[in-house]
Amino acid sequence: MAAPYSCDLRERVVEAVERGGMSRNQAARHFGVAISTVIAWVALFRKNGSVVPGQMGGHKPRKIAGDHRTWLIQRCQSADFTLRGLVAELAEREVKVDYRAVWEFVHAEKLSFKKNPARQRAGSRRRRPSARPVAALSGAD
Repeated sequence: MAAPYSCDLRERVVEAVERGGMSRNQAARHFGVAISTVIAWVALFRKNGSVVPGQMGGHKPRKIAGDHRTWLIQRCQSADFTLRGLVAELAEREVKVDYRAVWEFVHAEKLSFKKNPARQRAGSRRRRPSARPVAALSGAD
């Protein structure tokens, strides 16, 4: 991951433009940075009085928090659910989230829904009883 230029370099470039009389193009060539970078640093200095870089990265807060989190936990524990169904229910509550956000929430909270054994797929043919003849089913004489 790239890191921002040092504050020392930023200050020297802005000083050369503001007080040294260099143009932005000349300062860019002299210090070996892009012209657009020098333009941005000078604009930042004129706006804020400082050339300190902004924060890179950081924590993005989750959308499913507070009352929505409490509701969703109760909802998951009370009845069967699908992730797409939860996305739709949250949309009705005016919480705009995607499938991935709901999946991460359910996974983090360990709220999985396991199907009961009666709903599972049929086993292999060897484990099932053999089929009865059609005549026996229809009750034919």
